[in-house]
Amino acid sequence: MSDITDLASAIARHAPLSGMMQTSVPRLTLIRAEQPSEPLPAVYEASLCLIAQGSKRVSLGEHSVLYDPARYLLVSVDLPLVGHVLEASPDAPYLCCKIDLDPAALADLVAERHDEIPEGELPVLAVYPADSDLVDAACRLVKLLDRPESIPTLAPLIEREILYRLLTGPHGALLRKMSSSDSHLSQVSRAIAAIRKAFHTRLRIDDIASAAGMSPSSLHAHFKAITRMTPLDYQKQLRLQEARRLMMTAGASAGAAGFAVGYYSPSQFSREYRRLFGAPPRQDIARHSAAPDRAMAL
Repeated sequence: MSDITDLASAIARHAPLSGMMQTSVPRLTLIRAEQPSEPLPAVYEASLCLIAQGSKRVSLGEHSVLYDPARYLLVSVDLPLVGHVLEASPDAPYLCCKIDLDPAALADLVAERHDEIPEGELPVLAVYPADSDLVDAACRLVKLLDRPESIPTLAPLIEREILYRLLTGPHGALLRKMSSSDSHLSQVSRAIAAIRKAFHTRLRIDDIASAAGMSPSSLHAHFKAITRMTPLDYQKQLRLQEARRLMMTAGASAGAAGFAVGYYSPSQFSREYRRLFGAPPRQDIARHSAAPDRAMAL
């Protein structure tokens, strides 16, 4: 059976450079960092994150969790988190694989098992003790990158096994709730999807509530309970993060980036950018261009 060392070796082989690498395996991302990062905000998709080497802290509001090779992270809905790589060096880089959860595959598996949907609210961000079977399955998924011709046939089978391991683990109740179309968690997920689809346009709460299948008052209450922020604040984070990406990777000016994501006041954009990232746009981009590892939040 593969252990965490095998997973670290596989990730290091296929992610030789610092940063995030989208792979040819659907929903699999590899992450490497060779120095600790600053605490930085980012939206984490509903996913399983397994660290093979190093450690990291993520925070949702005042709630923080630490994960490492002994504990994996499960995020059940797209969340605006603050990520902070704690342990990483050139000799022992931070190595992580992120596996996005496929809601359709999860719903099919829950239906086949005839699992009951639990009542009440459950934590949407949590860490759990490492599971050798889960690590083994994740390692086999990463190793498919050595045999790309096998990916179309074997990746869906291994992904299904990973979902099964999660469903039969300590967080099974949470995943069953994710699969229920009328749970508050699923409704807020639909609201988030609607916001992310058109985050650069004016937010219309009635439209978002309709997409979620909720009343506007219910949307506000449950959205804030799950994400620790209002829909408007969530949209603001998406806009600022996209503006930052445009400046860092596409060379856009602060004015052009702000306008592209829906800001019509440069002063408001600069003020809100500084509040989120700790520095005005130009200063933030300059310091991270010199040290790209420190700008990696995922």
